[in-house]
Amino acid sequence: MSIGQFCIRDTVIVDKDDTIVEAAKVMRAHHVGSVVVVEEAEGGCKPLGILTDRDLVVEILAEEVAPDAVTVGDVMSFELVTAREQDGLWETLQRMRAHGVRRIPVVDERGLLVGIISADDYLEILAGELGELARLLVREKGREEQARSA
Repeated sequence: MSIGQFCIRDTVIVDKDDTIVEAAKVMRAHHVGSVVVVEEAEGGCKPLGILTDRDLVVEILAEEVAPDAVTVGDVMSFELVTAREQDGLWETLQRMRAHGVRRIPVVDERGLLVGIISADDYLEILAGELGELARLLVREKGREEQARSA
């Protein structure tokens, strides 16, 4: 299964030149804890970094930096780790773990943003698969009981 099958396609984005306050308002409006920082490219947007609510707290509030003194580009993560749409679920999870990131933008063959996947998404996928496995066990037991009573 490829990561492109599971990534969230409706990705919340901001520009690197946006203010921190604008980014925080976007996060609030979309009920998300992170946004992908992008730049316009031919045919779409190219991811440059990620800005999280934790970045805002640790880098701006805790350091008592005036929010209007910096832009998104000043605070975002610069070591951006991405996954390609065709990458496998397991491969992408291993990349996330190796780099210590909870979310990873998904790009197409041209490097343009197509979605994002997070650790929370993985938990949802795994919970669904475990639920399917549990239903299999129940069904198998029922089939066996039915066969024995016949």
